[in-house]
Amino acid sequence: MTESTTPHTRAAIITGAGSGIGRGCAQALIADGWRVAFVGRRRDTLDASIAGCGSGRERAIAVPTDVGDPAAVAALFDTVKARFGRLDLLFNNAGLSSASTLFEDLPFEQWQAVVAANLTGTFLCTQQAFRVMKAQTPQGGRIINNGSISAHAPRPNSVAYTATKHAVTGITKTASLDGRKYGIAVGQIDIGNVASDMTARMVAGVPQADGSVKPEPRMPMESVVSTFMTMARLPLDSNILNVTVMASAMPFVGRG
Repeated sequence: MTESTTPHTRAAIITGAGSGIGRGCAQALIADGWRVAFVGRRRDTLDASIAGCGSGRERAIAVPTDVGDPAAVAALFDTVKARFGRLDLLFNNAGLSSASTLFEDLPFEQWQAVVAANLTGTFLCTQQAFRVMKAQTPQGGRIINNGSISAHAPRPNSVAYTATKHAVTGITKTASLDGRKYGIAVGQIDIGNVASDMTARMVAGVPQADGSVKPEPRMPMESVVSTFMTMARLPLDSNILNVTVMASAMPFVGRG
């Protein structure tokens, strides 16, 4: 490993870094010695994430960005290149879910918003990362996409979220193939029921495929963060194409 790619100089972009999974993974990278761009819509939440990095916050920058906006994404990557000089890791984590809505009643505007955040954002950021990673020396880097259990199986009344997460898998596989010639490794982490504000409702009960409403178990955030860090630390000649990390007893494997 050359000096320019040691852990203390490697640079990463984490989208959706203002809370939850993105915050946890970005802070873990800082603790591991990386330089990290914390990306999200709101500067105040990004600043709060960086404030939790202790002395490592000097290696962090907040870059408010709408990942569904091509101009904003281009500006993000220009900022990272100017500040860090290279990009070694992109985590496409930002995402949006619509309220549980009957398929036939989902407003078109909600469909568009979820597609922009989950699918278009992943495409735009991956495209910009390709451009940076193929041009830098040493060439290459790693891209990790946040899929979801919904990349495999839907929850009831979740067509927009489920469709976009299935499509993210298509981006992961295509980018993994197309990135080979540039030394770009692309993988996907599919997460089920991590404990966060977003999944608090699962404790009380959520709709099941059989029409019932039941509580579901959740797993600690550290389980996701440690899995992500295993992927991030791999040498570029190795890749975890897809990994599922989930609460062991959640109703995913089986029938119902």
